Amino acid sequence: MQERRVKDASEAIRLVESSGLTHFKIGLSDIDGVMRGKYMRKDKFISALKSGFAFCDVVMGWDSNDAMYDNVQFTGWHTAYPDAQVRIDPTSCRRLPLEKGINGEDMLFFIAELDGKAAEICPRRVLHRVLAKAEEMGFDALAALEYEFFMFNETPKSVRAKGYRNLETWTPGNFGYSVLRSTVNGDFYTSLLALSEAMDMPIESLHTETGPGVLEAAIAVDTLANAADKGFLFKTFSKALAEQHGLMATFMAKWAAEYSGQSGHIHISLMDSSTGGSVFHDPSQPYAMSARQAQFVAGLQRYMPDVMAMYAQTINSYTRLVPGYWAPLDATWGVENRTTALRVIPGSSKSQRVEVRIGSADANPYLALAAALASGLAGIEQELSPDTMVSGNAYAQDFPAHQKLPGTLWEAAQHLRASEMARAYFGDAFVEHFASTREWEERQFRHHVTDWELARYFEII
Repeated sequence: MQERRVKDASEAIRLVESSGLTHFKIGLSDIDGVMRGKYMRKDKFISALKSGFAFCDVVMGWDSNDAMYDNVQFTGWHTAYPDAQVRIDPTSCRRLPLEKGINGEDMLFFIAELDGKAAEICPRRVLHRVLAKAEEMGFDALAALEYEFFMFNETPKSVRAKGYRNLETWTPGNFGYSVLRSTVNGDFYTSLLALSEAMDMPIESLHTETGPGVLEAAIAVDTLANAADKGFLFKTFSKALAEQHGLMATFMAKWAAEYSGQSGHIHISLMDSSTGGSVFHDPSQPYAMSARQAQFVAGLQRYMPDVMAMYAQTINSYTRLVPGYWAPLDATWGVENRTTALRVIPGSSKSQRVEVRIGSADANPYLALAAALASGLAGIEQELSPDTMVSGNAYAQDFPAHQKLPGTLWEAAQHLRASEMARAYFGDAFVEHFASTREWEERQFRHHVTDWELARYFEII
């Protein structure tokens, strides 16, 4: 894939100039991880590759429903929504097989990110600042993301016409790891696998989960920076592919009370940047768990309450965190234990890692990975020790107060705002902006009356 070998702006410009396309597509992450972007004509696009371009900063000043925040400082009516500087990452170039240019050639797509002052709150730039810290400490970070998502025989119009009730799932009933279902619906499965290969976000495994129409896709391991890009791309373009097949996919944390929530698990490890060897693997220790991995796990555990809003960023995220639904409730860790928030996975020097199981599928991949990496690095810097390892069912055990996680988005936002670690790793501007946007989200929810409230109180109270 010629476009995935682009190393800098000059190579990207040569590729663009040789292309028969008249327009090119860019996308950047807003604060919620929603991809915002546009087409740019060839001459404008080449100019942008050389010196950047301007993009209305409202993309960081509105929520996922395009409502303007009234409580943030970065932008708003008080600033009159000026343009922000944006840079295109030439190394992110890839083909987008889902759409053709006017000459029939597959579209060329690039990831962009905010620059200048706006870089302080740009999710991709926040992550890259944490990665720079890891490099200073002598580490290269690797990661892989796993996403669960439900599929429906619906369209954006039909779900609205139904008021999001009585939706028809893609397949009925529970049938985890079904070979029958993947064979019957093989056209979509193979299309999704092919798209992922073509866009350099290869799926390592894909299968049905327990629940009607739910799938789980594990994206192959890569550098942490690339893993974040691939998660960002996968969440947008898998949904686009589904709609092209007359289906819909949702990554919301929990779409129905009777079914399990949808996770966005993170697998993460550190390598020594000078030797290329594993920082986590020590075969002389129990579970091959090095002292550095123990410190990293301790940091993940210690700071999980602080960064919970980055793992679980919506009101809906917290409906997933209830007993008995495979979602952890406390900042716990165990070895090969899927009831704990952190699962240490022993293995070889290539596979020794930790899985962060607290995150939901709705999380912005840039911010969820930034939260995990920063927490672990802080654990190494501070030489922390993890609490006692959990054996058995964590749901049936009691844990000390410091391991309790925020139970609401509002509470999580307050933890983030008060976190010295978060401010040190992400910057004050980001912490203030993101915490304020989560408070906004909670306020919007309070404006609404739920079906549960009506059924519980309308007649009786």
